[in-house]
Amino acid sequence: MAAVEKRRPAVAPAASFTDSGRPAVSRTAAPADSEEDFLRQVGVTEMLRAALLKVLEARPEEPIAFLAHYFENMGLRSPANGGAGEPPGQLLLQQQRLGRALWHLRLAHHSQRTAFNNNVSVAYECLSASGRKKKPGLDGRTYSELLKRICRDGEAPEEVVAPLLHKIQCRDHEAVPLDVFRAGMLTCFVLLEFVARASALYRLLEDPALAVADRRVGQAVLDTLEGALQASDGAPVPARYLEAGSRLGPDSLALAMDRALVARRPSSPMTREEFLEKAAALFIAKVKPVA
Repeated sequence: MAAVEKRRPAVAPAASFTDSGRPAVSRTAAPADSEEDFLRQVGVTEMLRAALLKVLEARPEEPIAFLAHYFENMGLRSPANGGAGEPPGQLLLQQQRLGRALWHLRLAHHSQRTAFNNNVSVAYECLSASGRKKKPGLDGRTYSELLKRICRDGEAPEEVVAPLLHKIQCRDHEAVPLDVFRAGMLTCFVLLEFVARASALYRLLEDPALAVADRRVGQAVLDTLEGALQASDGAPVPARYLEAGSRLGPDSLALAMDRALVARRPSSPMTREEFLEKAAALFIAKVKPVA
């Protein structure tokens, strides 16, 4: 007959109690760091803080979709193997980085200067290549391609923005510092808004039946715009804004158009394309070319 081994039930170690009657928690069982410390050490706290700041800056209509897109576009900042891979892989990587840079650049309007400058720095970092065969930085080819995509996505006529691109783009293999990159991005976005305002102004001038404007009226508006841009040269910034605003006010424009019509000079149609090209030329004349 097999011997039956009797086993005693395992006795759990007695729990120690504090004076208040609550069980004391052993310090050896506690994690080395709290949950908050862990999130801070791995960078999650700072990442979420940056994401929430972007939401406050952009104030999107769909915050959840915005955050999803934000986290999707967080990667590809100066990858360690930026110069490695076959040409097709490099082309795909370059297009992805351009897309991410554009997304960051559109997060804030250029008038929100602090937020816009921060986004420009992030976009510059996204596009800066690094690797064993490449030094960190941005080349002129990538910079010029980004300028073209901004203007193309802004739906500005190519013949309108071409003179600006010729003025501010860099050579393909030229190194582009951050300050030049920032100035180029700002200039492009301001020109696109300028052209959009000029287009809206032309719609007020054109004859709906003919889809063209009277040349006398169109030229009078352009002359007024040119005077506003040139009259305040050398003046302090607040004075320039006030001077330009007064010259472009409804009363000043109405007076200029009335004088043009009263002159009774022979006139011809002015197309939208011609008006926009001349208006953009006034803006581009103020832009300093890249040295």
